[in-house]
Amino acid sequence: MKPYQTVPIVECGEPLLPIPLEKFAAPPVHPYVAVGAPYGERSPYYLRQGVLERLLQAQAALQSIHPEWRIFIFDAYRPLAVQRYMVDYSFEEWVRSHHLDPANLTPEQRQECLEHVHQFWAVPSTDPATPPPHSTGAAIDVTLVDPSGTEVDMGSPIDELSPRSYPGHFANPCAEPEGDRYHQNRQLLRQVLLTAGFCQHPKEWWHFSFGDQLWAWQQRSPTEVSARYGAWRGEEF
Repeated sequence: MKPYQTVPIVECGEPLLPIPLEKFAAPPVHPYVAVGAPYGERSPYYLRQGVLERLLQAQAALQSIHPEWRIFIFDAYRPLAVQRYMVDYSFEEWVRSHHLDPANLTPEQRQECLEHVHQFWAVPSTDPATPPPHSTGAAIDVTLVDPSGTEVDMGSPIDELSPRSYPGHFANPCAEPEGDRYHQNRQLLRQVLLTAGFCQHPKEWWHFSFGDQLWAWQQRSPTEVSARYGAWRGEEF
């Protein structure tokens, strides 16, 4: 269990709504759909109503600084089946990238690999007290695109399982000549999302949320002692 998962959830009952993608930018094919994640006929581009409202505020904040830039929507609501699939997929990719066979790991190797993957991917828990953030409809993975539609370089891709994914990785002088530019780009993304009320995942520059357990935990305020969103239980979205 991660520290923020001790925060109680008082479900507010807000609906899950489609993201108006025409106002943002998005990939032509959703990246998890492309690797076989089981969305079925359902769109992956949904968020809770209050989260969507704040995402629109973040877009407005961005465009007050760079009028023709847009927020790029990489991922949003994630059904539990998709969370489970992507954790398994990422685990196998990580294992193979280290020249190991997923089917022939020692218990120690399996545990070590799982611990690394779970730094970045939430356990697909069915416990209503510990829902994966994306399965609440309160979390979103985003980056920025410039007027040409080109993704702004953040120094590492979304979902990279390495310390380069930490939001402040490029904050200090480093060997990479473009490090300062990467940091400035990440800071801009952070600025516009936090201005709209989001919090940032401490190990993922791209992950922001509003109203979930991580958000409530980061507030550390007597007025925010519980999360607003639990796992989405609606049958239709």
